[in-house]
Amino acid sequence: MTTLWLIGIGTGNPDHVTGQAIKALNAADLILIPRKGTAKSDLAEVRELILSQILTAPVPVADYDVPQRADQEDYLGAVNDWHDAIAKVWAETIAAHRPDAQNVALMVWGDPSLYDSTLRIAARLPGLTVKVIPGITSLQALTAAHAIPLNTLAAPVTITTGRQLRDHGWPEGATTLAVMLDKGGAFTVLPPDTEIWWGAYVGMPEETLIHGTLAEVSDHILATRARLRAEHGWIMDIYLLRRGGDV
Repeated sequence: MTTLWLIGIGTGNPDHVTGQAIKALNAADLILIPRKGTAKSDLAEVRELILSQILTAPVPVADYDVPQRADQEDYLGAVNDWHDAIAKVWAETIAAHRPDAQNVALMVWGDPSLYDSTLRIAARLPGLTVKVIPGITSLQALTAAHAIPLNTLAAPVTITTGRQLRDHGWPEGATTLAVMLDKGGAFTVLPPDTEIWWGAYVGMPEETLIHGTLAEVSDHILATRARLRAEHGWIMDIYLLRRGGDV
C-alpha cells in the first residue's frame, strides 16, 4: 500500500518547515514537485531550495505539469474537472515509480487543511493511504508579520474568499474577516473606514505589508499588487479586515 504524505511547508520560508515535515521528507521514497509553467517557475524553485537545505540524503524527485483549469461560468464544475485532471497526473506519476515508491511526499503551501484542495484531490485516488503533516498558514504568517492578534477580545473570526466577499459583501455576524484567494480588489466593495492588514509573499524575502483604512491604502494596495505580480509573474497575498468601530 502506497502512502501519500501531504506536507505543509508554510509560506515558502525554509525556516517555516517543521521538524515533523523534515523527518517525513527525508523518509520519503519519492517527492512530487508540481510545475505551473515558466511564469510560476519560482514556486517549484522554492520547493527545490527547501529540499536542498533539509534533505540529509538524496531522495528521488518527480516533476509533473499541473493541468490548467478551464475558465468557464460553472466555477465549481470547472474546479472539479480540474481536480480530476490533477488526480490523474498524480496517479500516473506515482505509478511510473512503483513498486519502489511506497512513501510519496507532496509539499503543500501553507497547510493542507486551509483553503487548499490537495486533500480533495487525494481522495480521488483509490488504494492510497493519506497522511497529513500540518504547516504554518499564510494567515498565521500575516498576523505575525503585522504583530497583531487574529481576533478581537472574545470575538469570532470568519475566514472566506475574495469571490465570496465580492459577491456577498460582509458576512452577517462577522467581526474580523480573513480573506484568501482574492484575484484582486474584492475589498473595494466595503466601506472606506474598514481597516485592512494586507500582505503579499508573507514569510518570504519578497514580503510586502500594508496597513490602514481602505480610504487611506486601497489604491496603494491595488497598485502594489499589480506591480509585484508583473515583477514575479505570480502573487500570493492575504488580508485581514475589521470594520470601522469594531477595532
